[in-house]
Amino acid sequence: MEWGMANRMAQLIQSDGHALFLPVDHGYFQGPTRKLEEPRKTIEPLLPYADAIFITRGVLRSSVDPDDAKPIILRVSGGTSVVGKDLADEGLTTSMEEAIRLNASAVGISIFVGSDYERESLLNLAKLVDEGEKYGIPVMAVTAVGKELEKREARYLALACRIAAELGARVVKTYYCEEDFDKVVRGCPVPVVMAGGPKVDTELEVFEFVYDGMQKGAIGVNLGRNVWQTDFPVAMIKAIRAIIHQNATPKEAQDLCDSEKAKEHKNS
Repeated sequence: MEWGMANRMAQLIQSDGHALFLPVDHGYFQGPTRKLEEPRKTIEPLLPYADAIFITRGVLRSSVDPDDAKPIILRVSGGTSVVGKDLADEGLTTSMEEAIRLNASAVGISIFVGSDYERESLLNLAKLVDEGEKYGIPVMAVTAVGKELEKREARYLALACRIAAELGARVVKTYYCEEDFDKVVRGCPVPVVMAGGPKVDTELEVFEFVYDGMQKGAIGVNLGRNVWQTDFPVAMIKAIRAIIHQNATPKEAQDLCDSEKAKEHKNS
């Protein structure tokens, strides 16, 4: 691995081999998402506890101070919205030159395996990998499912992750699934980070799926709404960070979260 590529990967994946990525890119297709209406207010208190942030160039420039930033994974695909015909019809929205100009540590792109736009999204990934390898910038592939949430099962996720790795992605972001997630990770020869898992109602359930996914081989998470849409996002990210970097159990993470919430109550 070239020095620049290795250096950027080391910025993202910490010395323990684990990573906590904070995605705040949701507005690129959802608009002003709940609790992300004013990105700067959401991002600033969480930034110290993230290893990297996944973000679009517009929100990066407008809402993150360059003298107080974390490694950047730049969202470079888009072109669709929740009110459009098909979320899977994405294209490349940001050039590799722009990623270099913004000093990105990586770029991220969604792929839609099994959709009507499978071929286009996979060729976009391959093209982006060519550009990234040329400049030593890793590509993170996101195994997106559009509105078809039933695709969040192991067989589909394993297929999508493996294809992403085969096409040259250096990291793959995919959904956690309760059954056979270890097979998803085992079949992917590059590091896997977890996006959201099944819809859950409690903090403990989030901690449980993060812990289980880590035990089954994921290197970390790329969790957004499970963090910043909660009532206590700082407490939440601190607890998730403890699972990822200190091997905390779900119960230990819950205890830490409750303790942090009590502190916030006291100081408010």
